[in-house]
Amino acid sequence: MPLFCVTPAGRAQHRLAGLLTGLVTCLAAAAACAATPVDKLVVPSGFHVDVLTDAVPTAREMAWSPRGILYVGSQEGRVHAFVMQEGRITARHVIASGLDMPVGVAYRDGALYISAVSRILRLDHIDDRLASPPVPTVVTDALPTDHHHGWKFIAFGPDGKLYVPTGAPCNVCLADRGRYAIIARMNADGSGREVFARGVRNTVGFAWHPDSRELWFTDNGRDLMGDDVPDDKLNRAPHAGLDFGFPYCHGGDTPDPEFGSADVCHRYVPPVLKLGAHVAALGMRFYTGPMFPASYRNNIFIAEHGSWNRSTKVGYRVMRAVVSADGSHASQTPFITGWLRADGTVWGRPADVLPLPDGSLLVSDDYAGTIYRVTYAAP
Repeated sequence: MPLFCVTPAGRAQHRLAGLLTGLVTCLAAAAACAATPVDKLVVPSGFHVDVLTDAVPTAREMAWSPRGILYVGSQEGRVHAFVMQEGRITARHVIASGLDMPVGVAYRDGALYISAVSRILRLDHIDDRLASPPVPTVVTDALPTDHHHGWKFIAFGPDGKLYVPTGAPCNVCLADRGRYAIIARMNADGSGREVFARGVRNTVGFAWHPDSRELWFTDNGRDLMGDDVPDDKLNRAPHAGLDFGFPYCHGGDTPDPEFGSADVCHRYVPPVLKLGAHVAALGMRFYTGPMFPASYRNNIFIAEHGSWNRSTKVGYRVMRAVVSADGSHASQTPFITGWLRADGTVWGRPADVLPLPDGSLLVSDDYAGTIYRVTYAAP
């Protein structure tokens, strides 16, 4: 059973009818929650996965408030807030609805920033206003309106700026390289926007190394070049102004058949780690918590959403990347598997990861509408 299962309250004109309705609703919801086959997930020895909640349709990026509130964006127009105590949810709220794919959420100084394709919105003093959220303040409405790769993972960097990517409006094309296939950054009030990195086809996850403060990010490779090329990438951007190759070069070493040339790839920044073709690497975070073994410190957890057009499915897992001390190379191993069944069917798709202050790790799943919590106890 999950740690928390949302059950809508039934309404009835008579007390007995209300009790019966509520009982039936609770039983139905409990059965649905129990149906999440979390026991099929495979993790290393000592780790354990629970369902925190399975009532977050199309759950995507997660953000944490120091006051113990988990914020979750989604693709279906809503932003959710979960009040947590000791690893359990004690209350939930929908704090925004009717938005255009508000997948990205970032918390700073008591405010929640939300991406909504062409806009960045802000909910001020949100921790104190969960039951009656404020009208969103528009930080900017000047972003592209394209929906192809138009949803946006967002995060504040150590420089205090809000980083906002815009993906390519296509599988592969020549688009304005000042507006598309970029990672941009801006001040918290939306001013001072500048391009930080170019040639980034579609990043849906990034974070800063805890020690070097350098930006690392995942990037999804283009489609329709075959099952095994090009690779998704784990990239490192130690400073602004770097170009990662799209649309001319893919995976660090694969020229685009239409826009590239034999010698084009050496002009661009290669990935630190090739993640595999079509795995759809999305959310990623560095782990610095106190719960997992010391060998996990400064490792990167990466949510692989999984392939959609490969003859044999790949991805649908959470990977662990171990980065060298100088950041020049990395290796990866599976951390959580099991969402992809042996027969090729799928029951979940990881979208984001988020370490909590207690050291546990949350994983969002937009296919199952679920947030999982991963804990560790020495075997």
